[in-house]
Amino acid sequence: MIKTSLMAGAAAVALLASPGVASAQDQAALEARIAQLEAQLNALKSEVVASRTQQAAQQQDIIRLETRPAAPVQQAAAPAAPSDGFRIGDHTVKFGGFVKVDAYATRYSGGDPLNGDALREFHIPGSIPIGGADEDTATDFNARQTRFWLTTDGMVGGHKIGTRMEMDFQTLPGAGDQRTTSPANPALRRAFITIDNWLIGQEWTNFQNTAVLPESADFIGAAEGTVFARQVQVRYTRGPFSVSVENPETTVTPFGGGARIVADDNSLPDFTARYAVSQPWGDFQFAGLLRQLKYENPATNIDSTATGWGLSASTKIKVGSKDDIRLMLTGGEGIGRYVGLNFSNDAVVDASGELDSIGVVAGFAAYRHVWAPGWRSSLIWSAQKVDNETGFTGLAVNRSAQSIHANLIWSPVTAFDVGAELMFADREIETGASGDMTRLILFAKYGF
Repeated sequence: MIKTSLMAGAAAVALLASPGVASAQDQAALEARIAQLEAQLNALKSEVVASRTQQAAQQQDIIRLETRPAAPVQQAAAPAAPSDGFRIGDHTVKFGGFVKVDAYATRYSGGDPLNGDALREFHIPGSIPIGGADEDTATDFNARQTRFWLTTDGMVGGHKIGTRMEMDFQTLPGAGDQRTTSPANPALRRAFITIDNWLIGQEWTNFQNTAVLPESADFIGAAEGTVFARQVQVRYTRGPFSVSVENPETTVTPFGGGARIVADDNSLPDFTARYAVSQPWGDFQFAGLLRQLKYENPATNIDSTATGWGLSASTKIKVGSKDDIRLMLTGGEGIGRYVGLNFSNDAVVDASGELDSIGVVAGFAAYRHVWAPGWRSSLIWSAQKVDNETGFTGLAVNRSAQSIHANLIWSPVTAFDVGAELMFADREIETGASGDMTRLILFAKYGF
């Protein structure tokens, strides 16, 4: 269109330049036509410029769209993980425990213990009856090993602070009446505070290694041969090393024998140190104990102290991918209350009224075998030997004890165990008299 208009304008100019071709009137009409054509030409130029400007703007929009970052792809939200505890202020609070129901069928060669005696519920080596009549099998049911615990963990002022409170129902009111409600009282097991590397409160003694205790239907299992004590302490742990000062107590045999004396006269705490390591093949721990033994009795003019010491080594060794061997060996003098549920006293009063520490050697060995997923067994042997000075202690004190256990435990679902254990245990005193106990335990336990 632009080219055609230009050619028409050129023709008009040529006609004007030719003499005698047109009159003055025609010349005026031609000039008007030329002016019109110039106006159209200017309008066309404006349209061309506007069109090019619009094309350039559109091209910039295209470039911007091509270079814009892609919008993030919206993914389906992952399901929320199950909550582990709940928050109170700066702390995560957790609650847990287990319910355990036991059935015992027991035969004692030296007479049945009284109703409410703790021996009827778990193996206490020093309580096996001696010298009584052999009676028929005694059957007991209870749920007193049921346990619950509460923990908190949090960061406060740049420090990691935690607490634990744990209770069970092993304490019996009165004589432990089983006629109507089989009552039991809540009893404190553990209650402590942790702040960074420090522990303050009631916890397993630092001299003990709970990680190697064999799996047993009994409350303890390898009772004769294991270090076993919970008490208030202050403990510091750094890496594999830990040291503690712990609640002191001295148990004493009177001169010539007699009922145990719980002195409660100590002026210094018990001191422990432990080194524990974990390796691909298993775990190992070595621990030491140093303590003051003290007994005062103004009525008999006794005021004496002695030194007690002990060493304990324990290990859990992996056998194949699932089985393991668990071992403990402990020895020393004046450590009776720490070993075998106080099977032996710490010291004896000699003829001059002075304390003489009593030596003990104890240990256990256990093999745990996994038969199939959910099925496992432990075979346990445990023993203790006491080095009594019979001229001071008399002949009625404990000399040795041992037990052997075999069990089968099945976990049909997670945290639910049912099982059976057969055990045989015996106790011997310095006269040579002995008594034994044969027990079958059936149990069901669910942890939460």
